[in-house]
Amino acid sequence: MAKHTGVKPYMCGECDYSAAQEYSLKRHMAKHTGVKPYMCGECGHRTANRSSLTLHMRKHTDKPYMCGECGYRTTTKSYLTTHMRKHTGEKPYKCDQCKYSTARKDDLSRHVANKHTGDKPYTCCECGFRTGDKTSLSRHMRTHTTGQKPFNCELCDYSTAKPSHKCD
Repeated sequence: MAKHTGVKPYMCGECDYSAAQEYSLKRHMAKHTGVKPYMCGECGHRTANRSSLTLHMRKHTDKPYMCGECGYRTTTKSYLTTHMRKHTGEKPYKCDQCKYSTARKDDLSRHVANKHTGDKPYTCCECGFRTGDKTSLSRHMRTHTTGQKPFNCELCDYSTAKPSHKCD
């Protein structure tokens, strides 16, 4: 009934999102926690909800575009174009504030958000880690659920789950 009345009683405690159904709020919360319970049996890719996994699975069944260099197959021509840059070394997306360049537009956006704007709206509710993009928060959240330690010291073998705990 709430769906038809516009009433959205289920509120997110992390942001201003609200939903008419409880399951919608639960699905939304995965964005904050980074929990991805649905896993692809083909490649191990994980998603937060079943519909995203179904969409992902199409990548394994319908890949008409193939790389002539290595045999990589993909679902769209634009993905193949981006992939080909691995072979050519082309990095058309350049940061106008430093020397960083990349083959992917979304990588440039992530770089600018994390390195230059100082705007870090995504916060880990477990430890306070802050970042400028959702992907980095999702990757970080896995450190709490899987014990991964993605932050590595460049001088020794030490690794940690928190960036502030790296060696100096």
